[in-house]
Amino acid sequence: MISATPSVFDVSVSRSGPGIDRFVERHAPDSTHTYYGAGKVALRDGLAGLVEPGGNVLVPAYLSPAVVEPFHDLGLESRFYAVEETLAPDFGDLESRIDDDTVAVMSVNYFGFPQPGLERIASLSDEYDCYHIDDNAHSPLSVHDGTLLGTHGDLGVTTLRKLLPVPDGAVLYCTDDEVTSNFTPSSLAGRSGRIATADCRYVAGSVAERVLETSPSLHRSVEAFLSDGGDDSSSVDPSGRYEAAKVPMSRFAALVADAADPEAIRATRRENFRTWQEILDGRDDLTPLYDRLPTGISPYEFPVRASESEAFLAELEDCGVVGAHTWPILRQSVREDETYETSTRLADELVALPVHQGIGPSAIEAVGDRLRR
Repeated sequence: MISATPSVFDVSVSRSGPGIDRFVERHAPDSTHTYYGAGKVALRDGLAGLVEPGGNVLVPAYLSPAVVEPFHDLGLESRFYAVEETLAPDFGDLESRIDDDTVAVMSVNYFGFPQPGLERIASLSDEYDCYHIDDNAHSPLSVHDGTLLGTHGDLGVTTLRKLLPVPDGAVLYCTDDEVTSNFTPSSLAGRSGRIATADCRYVAGSVAERVLETSPSLHRSVEAFLSDGGDDSSSVDPSGRYEAAKVPMSRFAALVADAADPEAIRATRRENFRTWQEILDGRDDLTPLYDRLPTGISPYEFPVRASESEAFLAELEDCGVVGAHTWPILRQSVREDETYETSTRLADELVALPVHQGIGPSAIEAVGDRLRR
C-alpha cells in the first residue's frame, strides 16, 4: 500500500545525515533563516515589521484557504490573481490588481517546481515598489538556477512537514537587507526545547498508521471517517487552522530535521517521480502537469490532470494507493468567481500522487502492473 506521507519508522528517514540546516546554509548562503512551527506564522512575523494595516497582498487564486490568514492577522487585504493552465500568473489580471496600497505580491512554487514567471513577478515587485514573497511550502529541497526555492523573493517560507514525517516545522527566509533589519521574531519563532504531549501524540498516530497499513480496507475506512466533509470547501475553517498553528517548531520535528539526509531524500523523490511518469505514460485520460524533471528539483508530489478525477482516484485506491488526492480545496469566493475559472477547473481535475522517500520505486511499479490489468 502507498500512503500519503513517509512514516517515522522508515529506514530512509532514521539514518543519520547532515540535516536540513546544512543544506540551507549551502544553497542559500546570502539569506538568514529562522525556524517556526508553521509557514503561515513565519510569514506573519516576516511581514510584521514591514507593513501597516490597510494595505493589500496579491496571491494566486489556485491556493489553499488558510494561506492568506497571516495577511488578515496583520490587517491586510488578500487579493487573488488568476492563473494560466501552466500555473503561471495571468499577468494582465495580476497587474490590474496592483495599486498604491499593494505591499506584496506572492509567488507559489507548486509541487516543488518554480512557478512559471517567477522572474517576471520579481521584476513587477521592483517596478511597483512592493515586496516579493516566495512561497515554497511544497519543497524545502528544490534548487532553481542555483538558488534555493523560497529565497527568490525579498522573503519566503518553506514547510518541513511536507518533506519529513513530522507534525510541524517551517522556515522563514529573509533575503533583503530591509526585511532582515526590520525582522523581530515573536515568541512563536524557534524550536521547542522539550518533548511535548503533541510530539507523543504524533508518534502514537504514526504507530496506528503503520498498523492500518496491514489492512488497506480498514485504512480507507478510517481515512474516510477522519476526512468526512473534507472535500467540501464550506467545511474548511482557515482561521481555526491558522490559530492552531501558532506554536514554535516542536522538539520532535527539530530532531528529525537535524538527522535528515537531504540528498538521499531528493534522490528518492526524483526516482519515484520518474517512475510515475513511466507507468502513466500513454494514458489518454491523464495529462502530467510537468513533462520533465529539471536538475535540482525535489518534487513534493506527482501532479496529473485527469479527465475523470474521481474515477482515477477510485482506480488508484483499488490498486493500493490511499495517498492520492485532488488539490487544493479552494475558498468558496474563488469558486464562485468566473475570473478564476481556470483555478477551479485545475482544482477539480488535478490528482496529486505521492513520491515521498518512504516509497520504493518497486511499490509504484507494482501499482503500474495492477493499473494495466
